[in-house]
Amino acid sequence: MRALRGRLFHLKGSSFRDPKPEWYDDGLLVIDDEGLIKSFGEAHLMLHDLPDYCQAIDHRPYWILPGFVDVHTHFVQLDIIASHGESLLNWLERYTFPAEERFISPEVSKETARYFLNEMLSHGVTTASVYGSVHQTSCEALFCEAEHLGMRLLAGKTLMNRNAPEALIQHDLQSRDLEATQSLIEHWHGRKRLAYSLTPRFAPTSTDEQMRWVGEMFQASLAGNVSSGPLFLQSHLAENLDECRWVASLYPDSRSYCQVYETFQQLGPGAIYGHCIHLNDRDRALMASRGASIAFCPSSNLFLGSGLFDLDAAVSAGIKVGLGTDLGAGTSMSMFKTMLSAYQVCKLRGQALSPEGAFFLATLGGAQALGLDQLIGNFQVGKEADFQVINPVAIPLIERRFQRTTTRSEELFALLALGDERCLAATYVLGDRVVTGHAH
Repeated sequence: MRALRGRLFHLKGSSFRDPKPEWYDDGLLVIDDEGLIKSFGEAHLMLHDLPDYCQAIDHRPYWILPGFVDVHTHFVQLDIIASHGESLLNWLERYTFPAEERFISPEVSKETARYFLNEMLSHGVTTASVYGSVHQTSCEALFCEAEHLGMRLLAGKTLMNRNAPEALIQHDLQSRDLEATQSLIEHWHGRKRLAYSLTPRFAPTSTDEQMRWVGEMFQASLAGNVSSGPLFLQSHLAENLDECRWVASLYPDSRSYCQVYETFQQLGPGAIYGHCIHLNDRDRALMASRGASIAFCPSSNLFLGSGLFDLDAAVSAGIKVGLGTDLGAGTSMSMFKTMLSAYQVCKLRGQALSPEGAFFLATLGGAQALGLDQLIGNFQVGKEADFQVINPVAIPLIERRFQRTTTRSEELFALLALGDERCLAATYVLGDRVVTGHAH
């Protein structure tokens, strides 16, 4: 058993509109031998119940927050972050596809996976939904490194067999692609804290045949035909207007882009779609009725000029929404910067996003979007003890700003707006410290 003392903050609500913040200015978090949360609350009420052998690690006056949940990112695009912006389709051709071709190499896959996951942990991200390349080697390396670190991770080999460079399509031939996907599922899905996501990049780069077997496999898993549990599914939807027009030309008989995924049975619980900027109310209602979720990727959307996501409309329709950094069109692995971009997008849309609501999207909301909120996302007893220790005043400007704040909410917003990885003192996974950060 282990215990940590500090300023505890987490959310207990059901949406960003009603996040239900809970603070313990001098709190205690107790973790059992399995790495699960045993209890939490006011330190002075709990310290006397600790056994003699359990000395609390004292992080005061630092804050202890749940680990961030990144619901949409591409580890194979790590090395094209901060490339001069293009529109989405040009971005894919100029940067993404050439970068992903390198992952046929096991050495490139292994080195990048190790760097990527350690960088995530150094930003306080403890759970993520991650896209690999079309190469089985990319996912093998990512899962292997995540298992070594003890992280909870969803990932999948990108599926793509048309409208892409020949080097990637040839690698992704139908029989080899299906066999590789099945092999990855058998070896990694449900293993420790890992799960497999079927990963068609987006409708324009998969043939009808590929889209069909992906949907059939997804639905079969939801029906209980996969022994290690239902599969996840991740893809992109309605990110860019040119993309939407392209899909309309490829599927002239489909009512909408969203309807394409419905036709191929790819909407359902455990399916999370990136972006979803250019949807109508009928599409949102369809997604909600099927239990599909949305990854809100504000940094990427602003960088590529794709548009402004309508958070209020998505949540009003009943869709679960989490935040994604969307590396490498996203400009940072920092969830602080992603929350700030989300706030700015909402302001441009005339919508309100409170600091508590933003942290909800980055923690419990992300867990809900992935269907993992029974396991992670806050300090509820029995959940996995993934959390981060934050020193807000590690950055002098935040310390100065705090001198003029009068409420917890004002402090939280100052941290959101001005914070970054320099504030991280430590990241814990299943109660074990895996990263000692800059602010230690």
